Amino acid sequence: MMQRKRGPRFKPSARDMTPADAGVKMGNYELKGRIWIDGLNGTFLGYGRAVLLERISKLGSISKAAKSMDMSYRHAWELIDSINRQARQPLVKTSVGGKKGGGTELTEAGEKAVKCFWEIYEKFRDFLEKESASLQF
Repeated sequence: MMQRKRGPRFKPSARDMTPADAGVKMGNYELKGRIWIDGLNGTFLGYGRAVLLERISKLGSISKAAKSMDMSYRHAWELIDSINRQARQPLVKTSVGGKKGGGTELTEAGEKAVKCFWEIYEKFRDFLEKESASLQF
């Protein structure tokens, strides 16, 4: 039986190894939380969506980004569609055809949104770290 060759998989970053829930251990307890930004139609941007956007930026393709996250293309497309519909301006821009085929990239607004989300996420983790000191019961 001939084995199918697989291309190199996406090399995971530190964010890939960190769960979406931020958590801080203090003795026998762990203070946990999850943060996301809601829009008019539900979740606009959260941990998984931010990682998806980062992968699209690095890989230039929704399909490749979805595969790297073991996510279906359809689900990734639905997330991107939801993000773009809720944003003031599109965060992801796709192009079709051409000599080299189509591609996908983040707009300037998309790059800013991802950066902003990770800054908020880090502040949230810092908050949990600070508040974990109160777990003295």
